[in-house]
Amino acid sequence: MISPHITVALEVNGQPSEVSAMADTSLLLVLRNDLQLNGPKYGCGLGECGACTVIIDGVAARSCVFPLSGAAGRKIVTLEGLGTRQAPHPVQQAFIDEQAAQCGYCLNGMIMTTKALLDRNPNPSEAEVRNELSGNLCRCGTHLEILRAVLRAARLMTVDR
Repeated sequence: MISPHITVALEVNGQPSEVSAMADTSLLLVLRNDLQLNGPKYGCGLGECGACTVIIDGVAARSCVFPLSGAAGRKIVTLEGLGTRQAPHPVQQAFIDEQAAQCGYCLNGMIMTTKALLDRNPNPSEAEVRNELSGNLCRCGTHLEILRAVLRAARLMTVDR
């Protein structure tokens, strides 16, 4: 059966948007192709690697398996909605400070998952960070730098509160 074509009102990075597509089109494709937001990456297409992670209503979600029809009326935040080059979000700054990137492909998911974690738990233990990021894959081997970046971000965000 062919999915119906729908028009959906979204709030992405605080801005209202209206998008028309098939109901089962992934949110990732809409964000990248229709809204020109390149933070979320296409990785596995199965919700397993985390490269496509966005925050929906405060919760980290895999946009490659999240249908457009489920996004109506939801508040969506992508990497572009966190900070700017001139004023990075504390999570972004921590990843920069700890040099927690090599190729950078996993960073979107790592940063967005970290942001959602720290919003609900501002002082996670190392074990909690490891557990939270366990579903975000990095093939470059910067896991220790990423872990340090998350713990640094927690400290930075505590100062900002």
